[in-house]
Formats: sequence, structure tokens, C-alpha cells
Amino acid sequence: MERQSWFVVFSKMRPYMAMVLLQFGYAGMFIISMLCLKRGLSHYVLVVYRHLVATIVMAPFALVLERKVRPKLTLPIFLKITVLGLLEPVIDQNLYYVGMQYTSATFTSAMFNILPAITFVMALIFRLEIVNIKKVQSQAKVVGTLVTVGGAMIMTLYKGPILEMVWSRGRSHHGTSNVAADTNWIKGTIMLLASCSGWSGFFILQSFTLEAYPVELSLTTLICLMGMVQSAAVALVMERNPSAWLIGWDMRLLAPAYTGIVCSGLAYYVQGVVMKERGPVFVTAFNPLCMVIVAILGSLVLGDVIHLGSVIGAIIIVLGLYSVVWGKSKDPVTPLSLNEKMGAGPKLPMATSDVVKMKSGDDSVSSDILMPEISIEKPLQDK
Repeated sequence: MERQSWFVVFSKMRPYMAMVLLQFGYAGMFIISMLCLKRGLSHYVLVVYRHLVATIVMAPFALVLERKVRPKLTLPIFLKITVLGLLEPVIDQNLYYVGMQYTSATFTSAMFNILPAITFVMALIFRLEIVNIKKVQSQAKVVGTLVTVGGAMIMTLYKGPILEMVWSRGRSHHGTSNVAADTNWIKGTIMLLASCSGWSGFFILQSFTLEAYPVELSLTTLICLMGMVQSAAVALVMERNPSAWLIGWDMRLLAPAYTGIVCSGLAYYVQGVVMKERGPVFVTAFNPLCMVIVAILGSLVLGDVIHLGSVIGAIIIVLGLYSVVWGKSKDPVTPLSLNEKMGAGPKLPMATSDVVKMKSGDDSVSSDILMPEISIEKPLQDK
């Protein structure tokens, strides 16, 4: 029973641990990508190489581990995968990189905290979320969404004075108050909002696609493949200089490798697994942790400045997201059967009395509860 209780606790904590670790991976992406973009790497080329690496890494696992359970790839499913490859790899990531160049890595990670609010609204529209305004958890999700949007508006419209950190004292800050910088800041903010919308649409469509094509590794590989093809077409049009495609054994190679393996391949897979159990809103509700990590690393490594408006807006966004996450934690989750959780394979029939004992939480239930009740009848006599 003690082993079983530990397994139940681990099963409940597993989605939270997966999403927390994923935020550390995203934080590394913000820093590494910004360093490479500052050194002249084209973001169009970076997106292509990123998904090329992700496809090469994920394809063997999908071919071997899901060869017996992979359903037929029909035309409607293929069209959904094509749109998924357009929404996240092409639209979201290119707008995200441009927006980060116009603003900063810290501001970009903070602005992406609005992602759960946009996803929540889209989930309501497509009926992936149910809101009963009479229930406290539904009220918390609605209020949290509104508070999150308000925090993002504060970050966008109010910069405020620069906050001096202990490790950034004595540095000179250039170009933070001129008109050109303010104009680029607004452009970058608009592009980041559009990027968030594209990413939210990706989560919603991925949730629907998993229902018809419930193989996470294969779906991840196909999304990366289609993203690579479509982003390559965009890059060939936008980047006419052949030298833009050259990379060496430096940060220009580390960025595609890291972002491809961690933030495309593993991220799409982990998000798909967690999304099947908890939904798209839960998956997007952990961005504040990424913001904190990037704010510290961005100031240390990149020399990013932190404005008072960003701090105030981020705090408001975190409060709103806490409300959303609390409301989501109160939503019912469809539990797996005990046999499935313990890895026992096919379900075994149970006696009615055993089921009653399990539901009543009787501590006297022993391990033989998994054994089916067998009735022995006398053989029929020959006529």
C-alpha cells in the first residue's frame, strides 16, 4: 500500500514537474537565441535549422517506439499537421525572434506570460474549457485571465525608470529613451502579441489533432518536418544572401541544436503528453517561472535593462496566472484505472464488493483486490 501511495503522489506531480523543467529549457532558449541574433544569425535560417535538427532527433524514436500503434495518416490529419507547422514554427517563432530583437530577452519572456490568457479565451471559444460562473474555480479562471491581460497592458504602455541590479551597477545604458528605441519597442510588442496568438492557436489545434492522431512522438516529428519545409520556403524568399546559411562550430551551431532538441522536439512531445491529461490551459500556465529565470540570466549575460513597468506588470501577471492555475487545479481530471497506473496492462475484472471497498477508501483492501472473482460451475452432464 505504501508503494501504491507513492506512485499515486508521483502520478499527480508528474505533469507539474514536466512543465517546470520545460520552463528551464525555454529560459536557455531565450538567452542562447538572443546571443546568436546579436552576432548576425538570421532568425529565418535559425528556424529552418532548428526544426531540421528536431526532425532528425525525434524521427528514430517515433519510427521505433510507435510503429505498432501509429494510426493511418489521413488527409484531414495531414492538413491539421500542416497548419500546426505553419502556426508555431513559421508564424510564432519568426515573429518572436523579431520582437525579441526590437525589445529584450527579459521583456519577451515576461510578455509571453499573457499566453495562458489567450489560450484560455481560445479554449472557451472551441469548448475545450467549461466555465460555470456560479462556481468559485470558474470565477478564479475568468478573473485571473482579466488580471493577466491588465498586467500585459501595463508592461506594454508603461516602461518607467531603469532598475539597477547589484550585478549591473556601473554599466552604461544606451539608447533606452530615444524616439527610435521607443518606436521599435512598440513594434516589438505588437509582434510578440501576434506571436503569442499564433502559439495559442497551435496549442488548441494540437489538442484536437491528438484526439484523431494520439501518437505524440510521430505527431511531433511530422510537425517539425512540416515546419522545416514551410520555414525553408519563407527563408529562401527573405534571405537572398547565401552566406546567411553558413554556420560554424560556435554559438551559431549551438542555437539550432539546443532549440531544436529541447524547445521543439522535447517540448512538443512533453506538451502533447501533458495536454492529453490536463488540457492546453494547464500547459501554458507555467510561463512566470521562465520569466524569472530569463530576467536574472538576461541581466547577467546579455546586460538587459529591467524597467519598473516590466516588474509591476510581471507581478500583476503572476497574480492573475496563479488565479488561473488554482481554478484549473480544481477542475476534475479523468483518472486512469488502478491497473493502468500500476502498469498492469489490460484491465482485469473486479468483484462488485471489491469495487465498493475501493470507492469507500477502506484501508483493509489488500493487494489481492486486483484478482478477478472467479465462479466455478459444475460441468453440464451429457444428455
